[in-house]
Amino acid sequence: SPESNGTRISQDLVGDSLAIDTLPANETRIVEDNHSYYVSRTYGPGEARAVGLWVNMAAANRSQVKIHGILSNTHRQASRIILSFDFPFYGHLLRQVTIATGGFIFMGDVIHRMLTATQYVAPLMANFNPSYSRNSTVQYFDNGTVFVVQWDKVYLQGKEDMGSFTFQAALHSDGRIVFGYKEIPVPVLQISATQHPVKAGLSDAFMILNPSPDVPESRRRTIYEYHRVELDTSKITSTSAVEFTPLPTCLQHQSCEMCVTSELTFNCSWCHVLQRCSSGFDRYREEWLSYGCGQKSDEKTCKDLAEDDRYSAPPDSSFSLFDEDVTTSTASLFIDSLTTEDDTKLNQYAGGDGVGSSPPSKKAGTPIHTGTIVGIVLAVLLIAAIILAGIYINSHPTSNAALFFIERRPHHWPAMKFRNHTNHATYSEVEPASHEKEGFVEAEQC
Repeated sequence: SPESNGTRISQDLVGDSLAIDTLPANETRIVEDNHSYYVSRTYGPGEARAVGLWVNMAAANRSQVKIHGILSNTHRQASRIILSFDFPFYGHLLRQVTIATGGFIFMGDVIHRMLTATQYVAPLMANFNPSYSRNSTVQYFDNGTVFVVQWDKVYLQGKEDMGSFTFQAALHSDGRIVFGYKEIPVPVLQISATQHPVKAGLSDAFMILNPSPDVPESRRRTIYEYHRVELDTSKITSTSAVEFTPLPTCLQHQSCEMCVTSELTFNCSWCHVLQRCSSGFDRYREEWLSYGCGQKSDEKTCKDLAEDDRYSAPPDSSFSLFDEDVTTSTASLFIDSLTTEDDTKLNQYAGGDGVGSSPPSKKAGTPIHTGTIVGIVLAVLLIAAIILAGIYINSHPTSNAALFFIERRPHHWPAMKFRNHTNHATYSEVEPASHEKEGFVEAEQC
């Protein structure tokens, strides 16, 4: 397939603004299903392979199948799940993914507002609402070699009359990705993309941090989608399946010799400082550029690269800032109130079914110091003491404390008049007077 125009998603680290820019022609890196990273095969209804690829969740070990309590009862929600194995995605080993009610799995580390734009595995991305029916569930299965997410009997928001959809995405430990479709009641081309993107396929992207043009001291996070596989949605029908088989990438080569002699379609290069083989276009691109790995000469041998000190990080390298601001602050970016461009809410708890899960310890953000906590407690106690003292004085106007404050009141305060009783006393503010009224005794001005 021919290359298509790329998109660039930018977000300022100091704000919530997010912009989508079009890449210049010379920066276009998005290519459709050109079999560079995966080979995809579609199996139609009735084919034995399609039936064999479907994972029967009902027949699986029930201890390994979990119905997600939050996702099964909400609309436009996403939740992070920890895998029991490392899943290779575009050559990168991932241990956690984010399941969304909208029929896709987000594969990125850093959550951003454009959740549905890049870094996804989408068997059928659409505006599904599992909360519509009690029979609708989002469940997942993990047996150590395959992780399966199934959207079971889910309905489209506002189009419930179309019927329920049942489909799944399976991530195999060998890198294979399988989309299985059990129940697709209407042609996918009839699903409206007005309220939510509608697509099926794979996508990956890398992130670059650059100074923000608007705020010099801030950093702009720009996400580049470098590859996308888009399926022909007209071929998505009931009892069909799609299987993606991963192809070798530069990242799999662990030595300089294997890297430079690679016969892959990618232009693999070896960076001695990072001890990494790469084409320069993967999730490590920021680090690759920061250490000058893209500047090496093709004529250099592995021995030359080992002896060459040109590839150490430059003094003004922004890699350390990238590592601190993005990589280590992932947890702080993954928050309950975060809203994506399609209004998807994000559940920060990893693992479990979303019910009774305890939140992970936060590794980022500003900690609350002990001194601050003590100060807050003392302030609360002081306010409580003042309130109690006021109540006591109000209920005991003839006590020493009450008389103490009356004697030392400013002259512009009105005199306090009170009625004497045997068991209690009440008082009210009145205008100062020079004579006594029946039942009242005027407090003498000081």
